[in-house]
Amino acid sequence: MDYYVGNGIITLMVVLLVRKIFQAFKEAVWRPYALTRFFKKQGIAGPPYSGSVDKIKRLRMAAARIVLDTNSHDIVPRVSPHFHKWSSQYGKIFLYWEGQPRLIISDPELAKEILSSKFWFYKKPFFSHRIEMFSGKGVASLNGSDWQRHRKILNPAFSMDKLKLMVDTMATSTISMLEEWTSQAKEGSKTIEMMEELEKLTSEIIGHAGFGISYEMGKEAFHAQKMIQRLALGSHATSYIPGNQYLPTASNRQLWKLDKKLRSTLRGIVERRLDSKESNNLQFPYGDDLVGILIAHLKSNEPADTSYKLTMDEIVEECKTFVFTGHDTISKLLTWSIFMLSSNPEWQAKLREEVLRECGMKIPDADMLSKLKLMHMFFLEVLRLYSPVVMIMRQASEDMKLGSLTIPKHTRVVLPILMIHHDKDYWGEDANEFNPLRFKDGISKASKCPNAFLSFIAGPRVCIGQNFAMLEARTVISVILQRFSLSLSPEYKHTPISYFILQPQSGLPVIVKPLNV
Repeated sequence: MDYYVGNGIITLMVVLLVRKIFQAFKEAVWRPYALTRFFKKQGIAGPPYSGSVDKIKRLRMAAARIVLDTNSHDIVPRVSPHFHKWSSQYGKIFLYWEGQPRLIISDPELAKEILSSKFWFYKKPFFSHRIEMFSGKGVASLNGSDWQRHRKILNPAFSMDKLKLMVDTMATSTISMLEEWTSQAKEGSKTIEMMEELEKLTSEIIGHAGFGISYEMGKEAFHAQKMIQRLALGSHATSYIPGNQYLPTASNRQLWKLDKKLRSTLRGIVERRLDSKESNNLQFPYGDDLVGILIAHLKSNEPADTSYKLTMDEIVEECKTFVFTGHDTISKLLTWSIFMLSSNPEWQAKLREEVLRECGMKIPDADMLSKLKLMHMFFLEVLRLYSPVVMIMRQASEDMKLGSLTIPKHTRVVLPILMIHHDKDYWGEDANEFNPLRFKDGISKASKCPNAFLSFIAGPRVCIGQNFAMLEARTVISVILQRFSLSLSPEYKHTPISYFILQPQSGLPVIVKPLNV
């Protein structure tokens, strides 16, 4: 009997091994060959599968050593060197390999089709577990009915009526930062590392606006999330080995510890709010900020409609997503805005004049901010040239038609936002020049293609925090311009790079000078 059992186990192991070998052959040899041939028949070429990952790494490493002229906004070759190189060789649509097959599509009309009319069939792909640890499994990464449910619940938190009430908090936090600048600029001016300052400021604003807490109360969560991001992106850049996220390596143990700390801190914030229910506020018994609205939809609470229910884990994941997107993307939008103001003194003067005309030295409110037309154009141009999100990705959930193309199921489609934003075919010969007035007649008329501006994506999955981001940016920059002049430090090196979000590789030192000095 033991003999037959032993032989049975050996046979099973051999079968499993053969299956694994076959699967590995299929993924590493047959699929690249079949997909390359399939797309070639449709007129789509690209770099060879073999050695593509190493080629991308070498191109990125070489690009990271380049320092651009401060006045140069032609940043695509530095930020996305492989996209730049291969698009010049293979055109606006090409196939490349980075672990999985990826189809680059830099045609705004096809992008609109993916994001709008066929958005339901082009899902958000699963990224690595490490990336989800800092970005959260919230509305930005969900699909299908889960996305619908979360989006429906979150919409009230981002209504304009709610956001207008946050302006005073945004301005107060900014003024507190500027008071520190004033005390530091005792001799008339001071060099400030802006990226760090603005990261702290946006954390403060998110703490107050989303969680009803100060930066000091939430800094454990902010710090843990930032550390997870650094570790996760560092390991993501190395060769991926399936299952290695479960191995007790030193890096993984540190990530698990930080993730536990982040989740514990966010859960504690939620539970404290649960204990402070206001019985006299029937509409928002736990507060009308993000956390209050999410808590009202815990499974144990009304309403009974299951489409309005969330678990505690789902609330924690949404909090992660809000902190990451609201902190990282907005702080980098503000960073690049300060860069543009510091390197374009004529636009700094124009915007200051507009702010003083509409707001004076008062703390701005939402009505005042809505009148800042030049500032709105300015931010759109900053977003075009230095979009914090440089690309987005979708995955075909089934075999799909896209224009005249056929996209096989599971193919990842990449929309290179930064490359589209700098494309002369859509934006004209001055595509790499800073010209906010191109938006004087609105986004749709700023380029030759009305769908060529993608900083907040488009379609049903348009960024839910778009109005929050723009209102915060207007508030912060308006308050700064009322009180300080800005100029680039000679130490600044123009080195934009994408660490998941576009940022200055070497920081942003800026000389600030109080206007009343």
